[in-house]
Amino acid sequence: MIYRQFHTKSPDAVGWAVVLLTTIVLTLGVAQDVTSQATPQGEATFAWAVTIAPIWFDPSTAPPQITPFGILYAIHDALVRPMPGQKMGNSLAESWTESADGLTYEFKLRRGLKFHNGDAVTAEDVKFSFERYKGAGARELGTRVRQVEVVDPLTVRFILKEPWPDFMTFYGTTATAAGIVVPKKYVTQMGDDGFRRHPIGAGPYTFVSHTPGVEVVLEANPGYWRRVPAVKRLVMKSVPEGTTRAAMLKKGEVDMAFLLEGPDAENVSRDSRFALVATRHASAMWIEFADQWDPKSPWHDRRLRLAVNHALDRRAISETVCLGRCPTLGVIVPAVMDYALHVEPPRYDPQKAKQLLAEAGYPKGFDAGEFTPIPGLRNAGEAAANYLNAVGIRVRMRAMEQAAFYATWQEKKLRGIFMPAAGNSGNAASRIEAFVYSKGSFSYGGYPDIDELFQQQARERDPARREALLHRIQQLTIDRVMFAPIWSTRVLVGIGPRVAEHTINLVPMSIWPSYEDMRLKGQ
Repeated sequence: MIYRQFHTKSPDAVGWAVVLLTTIVLTLGVAQDVTSQATPQGEATFAWAVTIAPIWFDPSTAPPQITPFGILYAIHDALVRPMPGQKMGNSLAESWTESADGLTYEFKLRRGLKFHNGDAVTAEDVKFSFERYKGAGARELGTRVRQVEVVDPLTVRFILKEPWPDFMTFYGTTATAAGIVVPKKYVTQMGDDGFRRHPIGAGPYTFVSHTPGVEVVLEANPGYWRRVPAVKRLVMKSVPEGTTRAAMLKKGEVDMAFLLEGPDAENVSRDSRFALVATRHASAMWIEFADQWDPKSPWHDRRLRLAVNHALDRRAISETVCLGRCPTLGVIVPAVMDYALHVEPPRYDPQKAKQLLAEAGYPKGFDAGEFTPIPGLRNAGEAAANYLNAVGIRVRMRAMEQAAFYATWQEKKLRGIFMPAAGNSGNAASRIEAFVYSKGSFSYGGYPDIDELFQQQARERDPARREALLHRIQQLTIDRVMFAPIWSTRVLVGIGPRVAEHTINLVPMSIWPSYEDMRLKGQ
């Protein structure tokens, strides 16, 4: 027996009444003829905090981060994905069903869907895109999905090896990019490199050009199924320096400046011409102890890892860097995620940190080497480094470019301690899979008992029992001091005076606008 989406027991499923109301209110354009809508007008320019890499044009290699989705969901579309007012809503798929035994998921595509080059979007493209995917979560998806069947041109069926309550979380949210659909014929003809040079998708905007290290230009797709975007052209500029982003906003050179920190954010907030908006996405930032499993490393000693936790004044870092809007964290799963364990972080206690260092054999502290913060959050990294240095954990800041940071991280080449972050959606299981589970794409090690608990929860269909298992895993990461959580990042976005509707936070747990819903003044 097949149940409709709003009858499934998944914790991410939304009640049918909410889905219906949200769909009516927020996506009226779905049933309309897009040719009857207003012609896109104007140009909006964004200042990104990172260099936009061509690899982000291709969903097949997306890391467990929210950043690439700022490009991916502009150019591409997915069967289901986060939508305005919904953590997971139907997009290219008009409906999906789950079998009563939890083994079969079937998706029905909307009729008349086209890629930007005019090719029809078909079930064969869905199958091809899934099988091509090798980004975050690919191992887990590959382990649990037995096969993908093309039932007919508009119907595709996923058959699992055993019930997996998180299939839709991994497939239909930004936990991974596995659900994004690319054109099989075009990708096959162009190859991966050719596709990244000129991506073709089915999203609200078409690719126009990319100047490496400078900008990406996109243009409205007048045939987008949901609605014709109001803004004709988007220009996404790579501006790594925060002060420069703020200056460009104030000069009117950009309409949105992402990831403003400290004084730059404060200056924007004090100017009545601009708005400063804080995102509400599923972000966590922490210090990673890459060598904790190496008996020869100082970080093998739990006391040193605990010293780092007590050395950090998380509230002061939040006040300094994000104007107090970033909630502190005691675990790397943020509170907005389903099954998150709500715990307070270790207290700020520099004397306790020094005592732990002395007990571990370092009464005068020690040289901890390079400390690399994730690009775009340098001020937060500098603040954390200052607190570590103050108790005798001597570190030297190392700056890296965004793509290089992610590649080096995934290849397990960042050593010692470094400061990563993750802001993609999903739930506690998807976050644990990437960073705690020993086989996760970004994990440096693990523990057999945690791995066993992870496998147990993956098979458990009862939400209460799953929650207990996932809470146990998170508590073990705390007991063993696997990480030093800092905060849940609230990206501060400066909004310029030309923007009528910025749509930040319209899509739950995202830092990006709902591009097709954005409006400039006068539209």
